[in-house]
Formats: sequence, structure tokens, C-alpha cells
Amino acid sequence: MDIQSIGIVGAGQMGNGIAHVMALAGYDVLVTDVSADALKNAMDTIEGNLGRQVGRGKVSEADANAAMARIKTTQTLTDLGQSDLIIEAATERETVKQAIFEDLLPHLKPDTILTSNTSSISITRLASRTDRPEKFMGFHFMNPVPVMQLVELIRGIATDTETFDACKAVVDRLGKTAASAEDFPAFIVNRILMPMINEAVYTLYEGVGSVQSIDSSMKLGANHPMGPLELADFIGLDTCLAIMNVLHDGLADTKYRPCPLLTKYVEAGWLGRKTDRGFYDYRGEVPVPTR
Repeated sequence: MDIQSIGIVGAGQMGNGIAHVMALAGYDVLVTDVSADALKNAMDTIEGNLGRQVGRGKVSEADANAAMARIKTTQTLTDLGQSDLIIEAATERETVKQAIFEDLLPHLKPDTILTSNTSSISITRLASRTDRPEKFMGFHFMNPVPVMQLVELIRGIATDTETFDACKAVVDRLGKTAASAEDFPAFIVNRILMPMINEAVYTLYEGVGSVQSIDSSMKLGANHPMGPLELADFIGLDTCLAIMNVLHDGLADTKYRPCPLLTKYVEAGWLGRKTDRGFYDYRGEVPVPTR
């Protein structure tokens, strides 16, 4: 299948990043969101990020301008129906994703491929609620999308080879690397990463170390570019908790039990950078540990 047009559901951090790299690779992109403000913010973010790439000499000004011209926005979900490939990048809640696909189905071309950028939810289960499980798969980008080189491609139990090959060709055109993952809870990256973050929260919860000492230990002792608690704030503590719950529920193993302190932070609405408070307080000039 020759994919030329990409529909993206959700104009948040992941959605705008995916739109950025797709447009830069020459695809026509249509982004939808229920919020007009979110769409405007997404376009402003993409323009700013492209500008930074131009400033660093990574992208020419002509290519950046051409990429911006390829991106259109709409608040009407069904406008995406004529896209060759649709990537859902909405909230990490299964009921929300199912509702999006159900609304899209009557408006799709027969050969449109449906994908989800979910970081943990069952692709097979999402696909089973559509009319094209063989043309459905997981298309999981890493955050921030323009910087990170990996894309996880996850087949559902019904995904056919043609669909996988078409999505792999898109990843290749983006200049990124595809990792093929089986459809088990949290796939590869988050199956390994989230329990590490959760264990760091337990280490804080049990008083083994402070926020600062835990992050410094992993940066200087394990050569991680970011400490696990700093990384959790960057990802979003609500997202971390959601993925741990998927792992715990899906694998029924107590080693995936979310730390009560992680739950408490989410209950407080301290979700990390996006709310200005998480394991660090970002309201001043320099982030300050909250514990």
C-alpha cells in the first residue's frame, strides 16, 4: 500500500510531534482535536520546533516551510476518514480510544489502516472493536517524537503482513528505527521502563533515598541521561500510573503493583511538568524536589 496521507487524532504532546515528523518526511497531515486551542497550540509548537531545527542546521528553511504547509487541522473527527493511515494519539484511556474508532469507522476508505499510539493497551482488543482488525496495529512513538529514534510496531493477533509492511515503510521514510513487539501489556520499552520508575518511587516512599539522591544515583551511577523521578515527571505521573495498572491487571503479578506514593501524587493532581508539580516543583526558575 502506498501511504501518502496521514490522519492524527489528538493534538497534544505526542500528536503534534507525530505531525511534525510526518510532514517533514513529505506526508500530507490532517490533525484533529476537540479543542481549537489545542490545535492552535500544536501548530505553534510544531513551528517553534521546526525553527529550532533550522537554527541548528538540521533542517533547511525551505523544508521547514514545506512541512508546515503540509499540516492541516480540523475539529471534525470524521474529516480524517479519507486518510491512508490514521494514528490515534488521544488520552491513554481505552474507552476514549474505542469511542474514537467507532466514530471513525463509517467514514473510512476500505483500505485505510488504523493504528494507535497507545503505550500499553491491548492492540488486539482495540482492533476487535473495529471492522478491520487485519488493518489495525500499534504505532508507538517515543517522546519527544522529533528527537527519539525508536518506533514500536505492535501486531494484534489479526494484523496482516501487508499492514505491518506498510507501517514499517513509513517508519523507514521517517528515518527512524522500528522495533517489532508482541501484543502483551506495555510492549517492550514500557514493560522495562515503568517498573524501574515505579521502583524508584518505592525507594522514595520507603525513605531509602531522597528525590535528589535517587535521580543523582541513577544519572551518575548508571549513566542515565535523566533520573527516574525526573523522567516520570516528564512523561506524566498519570501516564506512569495508567501503564503500571495495565501491567498489574494484565499480568496479574504483584511485582507490577503501583507504588501508593505514585497514586497519591496523581490524586493530588501533581502530574509532573504539565501541571508544574510532581516529584519536582517547576514553578520557580529551578526545579525543586517536593520530597
